[in-house]
Amino acid sequence: MQIVPADFDRMFGALADPTRRDIVRRAIGGDEGILELAGHYPMSFAAVQKHVAILERAGLITKDRIGRRKVVRANVEGLRIVRRLLDQYEELWRSRIGRMAELLAEEAPGAQKGIER
Repeated sequence: MQIVPADFDRMFGALADPTRRDIVRRAIGGDEGILELAGHYPMSFAAVQKHVAILERAGLITKDRIGRRKVVRANVEGLRIVRRLLDQYEELWRSRIGRMAELLAEEAPGAQKGIER
């Protein structure tokens, strides 16, 4: 599965909505159908179907037909991709924060010299 930046935008766009994040959370741990999922939210069945479709297009969940039910399941590989990108961002920001702390520590002794007590 080759991922391009547009896929990242689609994935994070899908996860920007709190209802969709909750659907993913439920899909990780369960085998609920769309009808059961709809019961958790104060919206129509059609609205939940749209949220599920957005998550499916983003590669974060799959729908499997089991009998008459469409069971929603997390796409573990899609979630791993999101996690790896978030890990890269975390590493980038931690290194920047570390560098800022170093710069502040270097300047702190010089700033103290100008203060008379």
